[in-house]
Amino acid sequence: MNEMLNVSSNPHVRDKGTTSGIMRDVLIALLPATVVGVCVFGIRALVLILVTVASAVATEAIYEKLMHKKITVGDLSAAVTGLLLALNLPVSLPVWMAVLGAVFAVLVVKQLFGGLGQNFMNPALAGRCFLLISFGTAMTKFTFDGVTTATPLAQLKAGGDVNVLKMFLGNTAGTIGETSALALLVGAIYLLAKKIISLRIPVAYIGTFAIFIILYALGTGRGFDLNFLAAHLCGGGLMLGAWYMATDYVTSPITPKGQIVFGICLGLLTGIFRTCGSSAEGVSYAIIFCNLLVPLIEKITLPKAFGREAKAK
Repeated sequence: MNEMLNVSSNPHVRDKGTTSGIMRDVLIALLPATVVGVCVFGIRALVLILVTVASAVATEAIYEKLMHKKITVGDLSAAVTGLLLALNLPVSLPVWMAVLGAVFAVLVVKQLFGGLGQNFMNPALAGRCFLLISFGTAMTKFTFDGVTTATPLAQLKAGGDVNVLKMFLGNTAGTIGETSALALLVGAIYLLAKKIISLRIPVAYIGTFAIFIILYALGTGRGFDLNFLAAHLCGGGLMLGAWYMATDYVTSPITPKGQIVFGICLGLLTGIFRTCGSSAEGVSYAIIFCNLLVPLIEKITLPKAFGREAKAK
C-alpha cells in the first residue's frame, strides 16, 4: 500500500523521447526539401546550407564555452536552427550575411534568453526577419537557372500567371527550401508518423489560410479560382512554416485548444499580410507575431481544474 501511495513531484508521466532524438527526426524530415533545393539551385545552395548550419553550431558552442556552461550542441537544436534558416534564404545571398543571421538566431534569440526552451520566438525565423530588415535587397533577390526573377507569388500578386505544378515540384524561384511543396509534405508525413508533431496547428493554419484566400478571391471578383488557391498553398514558404516552424515545441501553445487558436491566428495573419501588404509573402512575420501571443493564448485556453472551489464560511 505504501508503494501505491508514493507521492512525487511532477512530471508524473514521462516520455522516452529525447531532445536529440526529436531534433534528429526533424533533420531527417528536412532532407527531401534540402536535396531538392540543392538540385534546383546548384552547389552554391549546398555551400550556403553547410556554412549556415556550421555557424549556428559554432555560435552555440563558443557562447557556452565562454559562459562556462555545458556544451549542448549534441542535442542538435542548433543544427536544426541553422538548417531551417538556410532553407529560408535565397541562394544568391552573400555567405557572410547567412553567417550573421545564424549568429543572431542562436546568440541573441536563443542563448541570451536562457538557451533551448527559453526563447520566446522561433530562432530561425527571427534570424530570417533580422536579415530581411537589415539586408532587404539581398534577401528579396531570387535567381533561377542563373537568371534573377520574381517568385511565383510575386508574379501572381502583380497579376501574372504561374505554373502550379512547377511550384508543387519545386522547379521555380524562391528560397532554397520553400520551393518544393511535395518534398516538404514528404517530410511532414515522416514527422507525423514518428509522432513528433500533431495535425492541430498545421491543419488549422493551412485550413484557415485556404478559407481566407477563397473568400478574398470571391470578394475581389476572381470567383472560385482553384489555380489561385493552389498557388498560394504551394508558394511562399507556407508548407515550410506550417509543418516545421509553427509546430516548434518551445514557441507554440501546449494546450490542444490553444494550438487550434494559434493555427487560426497564423492563417488569418498570413492571409492579411499576403493580400493587403506590399510583400507577396507573410509566413515569417505571421509566425513571429503569433509566437508573442502564445502566453495569452495558453492563458485563455487553459483547461479548468476538476471540481469546484469551496465557499468560505
